[in-house]
Amino acid sequence: MSREALVPADARQLLFICSQNRWRSLTAERLFDAHPHYEARSAGTEPGTRVRVQAGHIGWADAIFVMERCHADMLRTKFGPELAGKTIINLRIPDKFQFLAPLLIDLLRLRLREHLALLSQ
Repeated sequence: MSREALVPADARQLLFICSQNRWRSLTAERLFDAHPHYEARSAGTEPGTRVRVQAGHIGWADAIFVMERCHADMLRTKFGPELAGKTIINLRIPDKFQFLAPLLIDLLRLRLREHLALLSQ
């Protein structure tokens, strides 16, 4: 969850988590549509979310990106054993953006660039 967390060099499957999986994490997932090196999925932590995070999501992911610390805390509480050996990175993106908002896209790219070597390819 710390800013210093390193994504494994061979990470290809990225999971993005926010509260409702409607704006932030879904926008992050869309950034990777047809990307040649990464596959992305997204999910939410709250009841009534578009897609609620399940153990299968955690197992599938090589790296997990959360939008806020509360999302990482929830994952650790609910999926502790499944998170063993997984990287969780907090992108520190507040819940104030609409789906595909240009500022959100720019912020995601900026925050992800330091963790994903193949992002620009």
